[in-house]
Amino acid sequence: MKPTLFLLAAGMGSRYGGLKQLDGLGPHGETIMDYSIYDAINAGFGKLVFVIRKDFEDDFRRIVLSKYEGHIPCEVVFQSLDALPEGFTVPEGRTKPWGTNHAVMMGECAINEPFAVLNCDDFYDRDSFRVMGKFLSELPEGSTGKYAMVGFRVGNTLSESGTVSRGVCETNDQKLLTSVVERTKIQRFDGVVKYLDDDGETWVSIPDTTPVSMNFWGFTPDYFAYSREYFKTFLSDPKNQENLKSEFFIPLMVDTLIRRGDATCEVLDTTSRWFGVTYPEDRPEVVEKFKKLHEDGIYPDKMF
Repeated sequence: MKPTLFLLAAGMGSRYGGLKQLDGLGPHGETIMDYSIYDAINAGFGKLVFVIRKDFEDDFRRIVLSKYEGHIPCEVVFQSLDALPEGFTVPEGRTKPWGTNHAVMMGECAINEPFAVLNCDDFYDRDSFRVMGKFLSELPEGSTGKYAMVGFRVGNTLSESGTVSRGVCETNDQKLLTSVVERTKIQRFDGVVKYLDDDGETWVSIPDTTPVSMNFWGFTPDYFAYSREYFKTFLSDPKNQENLKSEFFIPLMVDTLIRRGDATCEVLDTTSRWFGVTYPEDRPEVVEKFKKLHEDGIYPDKMF
């Protein structure tokens, strides 16, 4: 069975004209999402599922989905603030969505096969789809608790415009994830990659090849049931009720399952070079990179 690509697109809204997810960065107006979907199709993914906001459905189907239909099956699911387990209600005054893992939970009704999850506004590059597609398609039928994450080499994910925030991964001898530590300031100095330590004063050097998470995950469908159950624990925590900006993130769920021994998460090495528009100043450089990828024949003039 071919794996599914699940795209987190709930951040899009009716103000789509100004959103970077739909910014035409390629030489023919291609969006970053176009490249991800083109690479996923070529890596053997068999279906697309998008999680969006319900109030954006008509615009999304007209502007986005119409482009891919005929190339690959597409489905849409919806994330909303009140999509909560029975017995729970939205805290008064809360307007912020519940986070990336809550968005993933919305895919349960549409996904019954191994699937990958990623952001729709990051360029992940072709090799990352190859390694994830290979991992998911080679899982024995009925596998549970065998997850993966694309571990980008930190040196391939930096911005020349300033510091970036990355989840620095630690693995064991079997390349299985043991922890992800969020480092909010990473930058290259004199050719060496460094992050600012917790004390806010010390810059710590790390190898270029250190794996970092760029939110590109691979799961089997049992992940939905684990998430459903643990979300109740998350919501029951008074801190998460009082903090109107608390979020149920994917790394929190994965870390919980690893610590409980319910799952393993293999860190897949990739030669892919990530890029995105982290800063407004990044845009011209990203446009130039896409132009060169087309000139070099990596992507055709018309992808869809």
